[in-house]
Amino acid sequence: MSEYQYYEFIAVDRPLTDTQQRELRALSTRARITPSSFVNEYQWGDLKGDPRAWMERYFDAFLYLANWGTHRIALRLPLGVLDAETAADYCVGESACSWVTSTHVILDLRAEDEDGDEWWDEQDRLASIVPVRAELAAGDNRLLYLAWLLCVQGRELDDEEPEPPVPAGLGDLSGPLRALGDFLRLDPDLLAAAAETSPPLNAKAPSASVLSRWVKQLPEADKDAALVRLLRGEAVQARAELLRRFQGPAPQPTSGGRTAGDLLTAAEARWAERQRVAREEQAAERKRQERAAAAAREKRLDELAGRQAQAWQRVATMIETKKPKEYDAAIVLLTDLRALAERDGDIATFDRQVWQLRQQHVRKPSLIDRLDRAALT
Repeated sequence: MSEYQYYEFIAVDRPLTDTQQRELRALSTRARITPSSFVNEYQWGDLKGDPRAWMERYFDAFLYLANWGTHRIALRLPLGVLDAETAADYCVGESACSWVTSTHVILDLRAEDEDGDEWWDEQDRLASIVPVRAELAAGDNRLLYLAWLLCVQGRELDDEEPEPPVPAGLGDLSGPLRALGDFLRLDPDLLAAAAETSPPLNAKAPSASVLSRWVKQLPEADKDAALVRLLRGEAVQARAELLRRFQGPAPQPTSGGRTAGDLLTAAEARWAERQRVAREEQAAERKRQERAAAAAREKRLDELAGRQAQAWQRVATMIETKKPKEYDAAIVLLTDLRALAERDGDIATFDRQVWQLRQQHVRKPSLIDRLDRAALT
């Protein structure tokens, strides 16, 4: 298996400085480096740097995949936007962990597939996922719950491990959250089982006019403070705080009293039910196709009835061509003639004509072989 690795980093809150870009260029001469990103692919060799250290120093998002089955996503959020203890409550295993720097909380999520040898269209993949960072900053903890569920899926928790608070909206994930779940191969049955106790999310986005009226009512001092934070490069923090203020108290997460083992059992039951339904649908489809084929054959035999002499002449003509495709067509027509003879109770006449056909063309082994395989004796 040939080796392939893909690394992509994005700076969201602040662009890379010229000095930072030079530092990165010194570590990779082949990478595509811009003020907001670093992208490189490896068919051999590896990244000359530690992604963990790069996330602490340079970037807000990181995606990695390798064709031996590793998929990894890391996201960095400022302290004050994401509570470090809350992150640690959900990121509890090897598949999902978190750590804190002096300024940020960093989430690190990964999935492994031992089958490996996967090839993804990595173009824009991180771009489709990175909006989950803004959702989390605005108080939407579904990303954190998916991180915990990833640990459950990896069998990294005891069956008796209690479920953390369940956020609203697990049954209706946003596009970026679905992209994240797909990339990390999150089991849809496990997610569906978890969503059973998740209340609906009021996902209706406020209109510009509603936001405009609300902003006009803000005290001037608050507006000035938000603008100053924006100019200081604290846009994520300022937006998150304003959105939380606009939305009011977030829906309280539910606590269903379930355990990791309960969710795994529920997911297995869902999978088994899907398999049962799929088998029934497949069986019903086979019966439908069989009925359609039988009806088509009866129609074909009805059209052939009374025209057996012409059909036998067509068989003779096709055989004389000595072409394999014509032999195959002759066998199809002979099979219909036999079915018609069986329906009319005159199979003896048909067998006699096939015997004569065999005697006439005994030196055509390809034809005789086809007759044998079709049981036309």
